[in-house]
Amino acid sequence: MMMTPQEAAFLREENALLRETIKTLQAQIAVLMQDYAQLKQDNAVLRLKIDTMARKLFGKSSETLDPEQLQLVFDALQKGDPNSELKKPEASDTSADNSEADKAAATIAITKQTKRKKRKKRSLDELIEGLPVTDVIIEPEAVKADPEAWRCMGEEVTKLIDYTPGRFNCERIIRRKYVRIEAAYEAPIIAPLHTLQERCIATPKLIAHTLSNRFELHLPYYRIEQMYARQGVAIPRQTLCGWTGMAHDASTLIMKAIKREVFADGYVQIDETPVKYQDPERQGVCGTGYLWVVHNPVRNLSYMEWHTGRGAVCLERLVPADYTGIIQCDGYGVYHTFIQSKTRSADNITLAGCLAHARRKFFEAKAEGEDPQWVLLQMQQLYQIEAQLREARASPMEARTRRQEQSSPILERIKTKLQELQQSRLHRPRSLTGEAISYTLNQWAKLTVYLRDGRVQIDNNTVENTIRPSAIGKKNWLFMGDAKSGERAATFYTLIGNCHRQKINAEAYLADIFTRLPSATTKTVEELTPHAWAKAKVSASAQIKTESTSVPA
Repeated sequence: MMMTPQEAAFLREENALLRETIKTLQAQIAVLMQDYAQLKQDNAVLRLKIDTMARKLFGKSSETLDPEQLQLVFDALQKGDPNSELKKPEASDTSADNSEADKAAATIAITKQTKRKKRKKRSLDELIEGLPVTDVIIEPEAVKADPEAWRCMGEEVTKLIDYTPGRFNCERIIRRKYVRIEAAYEAPIIAPLHTLQERCIATPKLIAHTLSNRFELHLPYYRIEQMYARQGVAIPRQTLCGWTGMAHDASTLIMKAIKREVFADGYVQIDETPVKYQDPERQGVCGTGYLWVVHNPVRNLSYMEWHTGRGAVCLERLVPADYTGIIQCDGYGVYHTFIQSKTRSADNITLAGCLAHARRKFFEAKAEGEDPQWVLLQMQQLYQIEAQLREARASPMEARTRRQEQSSPILERIKTKLQELQQSRLHRPRSLTGEAISYTLNQWAKLTVYLRDGRVQIDNNTVENTIRPSAIGKKNWLFMGDAKSGERAATFYTLIGNCHRQKINAEAYLADIFTRLPSATTKTVEELTPHAWAKAKVSASAQIKTESTSVPA
């Protein structure tokens, strides 16, 4: 049956309409597939971020890589095993296979040169050495009943460690008044009362004990109040806070001396940590202040300062106006703003970066594939080189030479690889790997400063370790009573932290300086810093030992 011209035209129109519909549907399907792929990729990124947050909240805080895992990853990179999900990255122009530094660093990454020493268990005699001994003699009941019928033929000695809780006692200070016999009409004389405050009821030892409980053991004031009450003396926490404020005011000159010493060498590490505090201007809401920490790795000294913000103005107050040298910090933009300010000069201050921050980002992204794991392996080699330098007690000049020979090629290899990954767009900028790549390349000039100066460390971890005690305290007392409490905390975290670094008893140190501060001058206060106090103690011990071993002629 033949179609009429009208039917043929109608079919052609229908066919063209169907073709257009098919093209439209195909275009929509392509868009939907593209959207699906984008959503799938976004979902994968979000899942990895959620996993990272879960690990931070519930997982191990350590970022140490398992040596066996490193071995598997390294083998996969070396052999290019097709069955492994890890493939060997392409070698860059900056890394030759026959490089002696590369081979040495790769070996270091797998095998540890120094094994952790097994801790020796101390014997009972070593534990009780130097402790006062109290003898408790226990006689058999039969001997007690008829001692004349028995003869002692020996004894068995059992050594136990005992503890007597601290107790309060009243110290009476008697200052006698004297008048000269030949001049009875003159005013009498009396010895001065060396206390931090005229009406203070606490001895320096009690104040030191209170501060040790608060800032070394991180006890809130109400717990200290309860502890003292159980021992028979009810001291209100308001009084305890008053003692802290009084001791803080008396320690001002010591803090200034420590600050001068910390900034004296032209190389410091700086970091800050947030602390909640009660702000009277914001009822029902805690403000956020910051403990700014400065650490001098050369002298192993630290200094803390409290500020209610974390802007560049805080650094202006913290860093002396005449300071020139290196500041090692994280990637926080305020540091760059600070050195570019009108009162500072970028020529006088150099910012050094922290490789640990860059490494942490790749560690969080290691589940995204082989690229972050490859970077972690390279960074592992850098840290092993630093461990060898510490073990050898290398001088700054030796460290600089070794880093130029071994660490510099590894860093160049990392930089080349990251630039290739960034240009290839294999990792989305919002992914964990993409963020790690961007952060590291943006910080690259700062991350390589340590290659040129042997004093500079590879990361900022030492100053972060200085912050840890305050982090423990925040979990106990949650927030500070006011902004002034932050200033007091900065003072005693500084003094106690430096005591720990000098390996001296912080409570004994505080008790001694609170005894000597009332008569101290601006010249003698330099002798009361933890560093100087520890030196004086060592010198005194050496002198006593010399006198005790000397034989009179």
